[in-house]
Amino acid sequence: MEIICISKNELKAVITNYGARLMQLWVPDLNDQLADIVLGFETPKEYIMAHEKYYGATIGRFANRIADGIFKFQNQKYQLNKNNGKNHLHGGVLGFHHQIWEIVSVLPDQVIMKYNSKHLEEHYPSHLNIQVTYTLTDENSLKISYNGQAEKPTILNMTHHSFFNLSGQNTSILEHQLQINAFDYIPINEELIPLGYYESVENSPFDFRIMKPIGADIEQEHEQLKRANGYDHTFVLDKNDQGKRIRACTLYDPISKRQMDVFTNQPGLQVYTANFLDGSDIGKNNMAYHSRSAICLETQHFPDTPNQALFPSCEVNPQEGYNRFCEYKLSIKR
Repeated sequence: MEIICISKNELKAVITNYGARLMQLWVPDLNDQLADIVLGFETPKEYIMAHEKYYGATIGRFANRIADGIFKFQNQKYQLNKNNGKNHLHGGVLGFHHQIWEIVSVLPDQVIMKYNSKHLEEHYPSHLNIQVTYTLTDENSLKISYNGQAEKPTILNMTHHSFFNLSGQNTSILEHQLQINAFDYIPINEELIPLGYYESVENSPFDFRIMKPIGADIEQEHEQLKRANGYDHTFVLDKNDQGKRIRACTLYDPISKRQMDVFTNQPGLQVYTANFLDGSDIGKNNMAYHSRSAICLETQHFPDTPNQALFPSCEVNPQEGYNRFCEYKLSIKR
């Protein structure tokens, strides 16, 4: 396992090829004081031993959940490994987050890694070649690009799973402010599996169309919040059915004045308020990570897509390839 450091302008990122994951992201505040805004550990080995397996990781083959670990594709049934109760989560036990990626190239502001996923790995069809590129841009962004080529038609849904806290401290993120470019979200059942339809955010705690504190409505007596113990839901991004670059959301910390705008060409944004962190992971600076000490903003296709007829397709064909990205643009709101 290797560690790579890249930097540009005022940003610095530390990345490991274990899970092609982001270990650190250093960003200045209003007073030009740098802080690391992602939860994690000092060494790659600690990520292996952690209770939470996805800190900063590249997720695949399929981000989020697939009900009962079963899907049908091209008239064939596939039984995936179950690693989240009776369901399949984030590509399974040996998903992309648990692989040692090959480092292709390293530049001062960019690192490229690749992974060859074999046919029926975690029981997914087709051999798959994947490349992940981390780039620090001139616009003070961390851009993560996913490029894949399948040997045969298959399904694919990749995302990035950093736990963000813009304060750079191990504190609650409930005072962070969030705005999401979405008129609808996807309700879930008791096992956090989508119910298969979109629900308007209007007159609900899921309405983030206008920026508000994350904690403003999180304790409301709402069945969806009870099921997830907070936010763990996919928001249907507005006007993104054509795969164009759009702003998915804006996260802002009123203390440090750091702001993060998230851009993507994916149709959904999974918002997760770290509800299942329970203090058992001791991370950087010997701090225990607790529930709601960070937020994940995962751009992706919708959960359980292969089993949901109304959701946009996540099929990948050899002729088309796979080209997705997520861009985290950092700035100071003065």
